Amino acid sequence: MLLQLKVRDFGIIESVEWEPSPGLNVVTGETGAGKSLVVEAIEALLEGRVDDDAIRYGCDKSVIEGVFVLPEKSFPRLQGFLKENGLEADDDTLVIRCEFIRQGRSVVRVNGRAVSRKLLQELGRLLIDVHGQSQHLSLLDRHSHLDFLDAFGHTVELRQEFAAKAAELSHLEQELKSLADKERDRVRRQEFLRFQVEEIKRANLRPGEDAELEQEKAVLTQVERLKALSHQVYQALRGDGMVSAADRLNEAATALKKLAELDPRLTEQLETLTGTIYSIEDVAQQLRAYGQRLEDNPQRLEEVEARLELIRSLKRKYGENIEAVLDYMEKAEKELEELWVSEEKRSELEEARMKLKQEMGKVASKLSSARIASAKKLTSIVKKELEELNLEQVDFQVSVIQQVAEDGIPLPDGRVCAFNVDGVDNVEFLVSTNPGEPLKPLAKIASTGEISRFILALKSALSMVDRTPLLIFDEIDIGVGGRSGEVVGKKLWGLAREHQVICVTHLPQVAAFADAHYRVEKHEVGLRTVSQLQWLDGDERLGEIAAMLAGPDYTKVSLEDARLMVKRAGDWKQKVATAES
Repeated sequence: MLLQLKVRDFGIIESVEWEPSPGLNVVTGETGAGKSLVVEAIEALLEGRVDDDAIRYGCDKSVIEGVFVLPEKSFPRLQGFLKENGLEADDDTLVIRCEFIRQGRSVVRVNGRAVSRKLLQELGRLLIDVHGQSQHLSLLDRHSHLDFLDAFGHTVELRQEFAAKAAELSHLEQELKSLADKERDRVRRQEFLRFQVEEIKRANLRPGEDAELEQEKAVLTQVERLKALSHQVYQALRGDGMVSAADRLNEAATALKKLAELDPRLTEQLETLTGTIYSIEDVAQQLRAYGQRLEDNPQRLEEVEARLELIRSLKRKYGENIEAVLDYMEKAEKELEELWVSEEKRSELEEARMKLKQEMGKVASKLSSARIASAKKLTSIVKKELEELNLEQVDFQVSVIQQVAEDGIPLPDGRVCAFNVDGVDNVEFLVSTNPGEPLKPLAKIASTGEISRFILALKSALSMVDRTPLLIFDEIDIGVGGRSGEVVGKKLWGLAREHQVICVTHLPQVAAFADAHYRVEKHEVGLRTVSQLQWLDGDERLGEIAAMLAGPDYTKVSLEDARLMVKRAGDWKQKVATAES
């Protein structure tokens, strides 16, 4: 609620510090005294701007400050907004301060932090409803109608369930869009990877093959030289028709055998020499066979060189050696598999989206049915409120409609409807103020005393679910007679059971229901006119109501009428409070 309002140099207000009470605060005063200036000051505090004409003549700036107290349990949405924007205070207080400087400049602070006008206006819509010349009223915003209807019908949890599914669907569709955006690149990538894998597979590589081929190539290019060298070695070791190493070793072995016969201690040396002779014989035979196998083979050399060139080409593309090339192939095959999985994932996502839409359709249908039932109930209650306010001719209806859309969600009845996070319903309050006139959106109805009472009826019907802390009605009783005025007073006091209410009125029947009564007076101080706000109690309050009944020159009879009026209102309030307790 509004704990304190400070206004300085605003219009004809030089300085006002007002501490309105909880409940119903009534502001009265003569025409032109500046009653509506209080409301205009609060509106300026919510908008964050004023015209230069609103700044008191001769002053460079006007300052308006509002101090609010907001118990967290009572207004979680408002507290959530403050926390989200880093504006929460250590306690439950909220301080809004605006300095309006000439030429359209202003400084706006919330809990000591500078904020933009836009953020202030968003905060203002959560904090205060003003029904006056500016029409700062949440009920005139059709986007708020759904919130009111869901709160009234207790369908908020069902709406949240749908919103959660809608968020899940949004996530799925983002994934599908991402996959679709990547589809062309994915196909190109798949084709490229398949080509690479097939190229490597066709080569049929094996680790170390390149080294073997290089060795084979070296042999094939040196066949004649290798044959000559192997023959030369053979001749030296075991050559025919010439003294060879084998011949000389055999001679040495014969002599050593004789030595061993004379000295058996040389037997070991004889065995070693004999073994060496056998080894040389074996090497000589191997080299002879090697030389005989060697032959010039240009075709094989060409095959080896082609194979080596293929391997070199693959290594240039995929890795520094055969092992690296094979490793690349393995990774490419794995990526191909993952790309294939992404195709499967797309199918899975599309299937999940279809299933989720069907689930959403069931929840949306249930939500729509509940809203339609709530709409009928709310319509009935509002019409009853209108009758009590002598507005039987005013018609009211809560419109709950759905829009068919091909890309929407399927409902159990076969329709496919457009949707948003709140469901498939478009909710709007419609009203007709004259018989025979068509129902129109609430925002298109002119602001008259009649529509003001209609707003009061609607507010009364929604009072338990309307979470706006402060309600302000500026001359809501225009065109209202005495009998209806008492009903208006009762409705306003009823609203004040759940909200703090400020009402600027000229009807004594309304003023009689006030929990706190204030009078605005205009005085001349020096050569300047100033407007002041005074709290009234006891005889002063009775005198003000008597003046509202009969004029400033009221009589004792008018004073007694005022006394009876206040007593009757007090007795009724006490009766209501006792019945509820």
